[in-house]
Amino acid sequence: MGTPIFLIIGAIGVAVLVLALISGDLLQFGQPDFDGPVSTEAVAGFASAFGFGGAIASELLDARTSGMVALAVAGGVLAAVPTAWVAARLGRAARNMPTDPTPTRTDVVGALGRVVTPVPVDGYGEVRVQVAGAPVKFNARADRPIPVGAQIFVVEALTDTSVHVEPY
Repeated sequence: MGTPIFLIIGAIGVAVLVLALISGDLLQFGQPDFDGPVSTEAVAGFASAFGFGGAIASELLDARTSGMVALAVAGGVLAAVPTAWVAARLGRAARNMPTDPTPTRTDVVGALGRVVTPVPVDGYGEVRVQVAGAPVKFNARADRPIPVGAQIFVVEALTDTSVHVEPY
């Protein structure tokens, strides 16, 4: 008798989690800077585990009386509390994960690369340079012509998308 209600609660928890993943920070419970036990992840984890854990307990106990339904509720809570704690910890770890700073145009100065489109004296060519481990293509100027395939050294970052290079 209680199983469908538990399943609905579990489905609502999954829906809250999906909505939180899609909307990002738009769905918050309580204070936005507080990521404790009332974070979106914790609420979704608690509701899902409570609903599905309660449904499993209800079916295993063949809960037809109010006492058995109460035991199924206890089983749901027993599943929900650690799930909510783990969900809150994982959410906090994901939000506070240290990342490398975003590369800026000054990070390209001194980098080595290759010419992919010839660099004329009076115009722009193209070079491919490794920036933060990723190949990035830049428009390139030089004081003298540089042929395709030549290795270059970035002397100056003229803009976010163009550099001044010299043969290496």
